[in-house]
Amino acid sequence: MQAQIFWPVLAVAIVPMVVLLLNAKRKDADRKTGDLDPNAAIDNRAWSLPVVLTSNSLENQFQLPIIFYVLSFVIFSIEAVSSFVMVLACVFALSRWVHAYVHVTSNNIPKRMIFFGVGVITLLILFGVTFVSLLSIS
Repeated sequence: MQAQIFWPVLAVAIVPMVVLLLNAKRKDADRKTGDLDPNAAIDNRAWSLPVVLTSNSLENQFQLPIIFYVLSFVIFSIEAVSSFVMVLACVFALSRWVHAYVHVTSNNIPKRMIFFGVGVITLLILFGVTFVSLLSIS
C-alpha cells in the first residue's frame, strides 16, 4: 500500500511536462506567424497570450506541488500511507490537472481559484495528517 502514494505523485509530476509541451507548441506557432517581438527571449510578456498563459501555468507547477512531493515522501518514509492519505493525494493531483487546464484555456480566474483553493485545503489537511503521523512515531 505504501508505494501507491507515488501514483498521484507521478500524476502531479506529469502536469508540468504536458504544459511544457503545450508551451513549446504555442511558441512554435508564434514563431511561424513572423510577428514575434524581439524581446520574447528575455520577456515572457512579449509572446502571445496563449504562450503567456502556458508559461505562467508552468511557473505554478513548481509552487504547491513541491510541498506535495515532500509530504508524499515523508508519508511514504514513515509508512503512513492510508486510504485517507490516498484520497487526499488523488484530490490534490486532480485539482492540479484541472487548475492547469483552466489556466491554459479560458484562464477563468474565479474558476481557477476554486481549484487552487481545493488544492491548498487538501495540502493543508495532508500536512496535518503528516504532522500527526510523525508525532505518533516520535
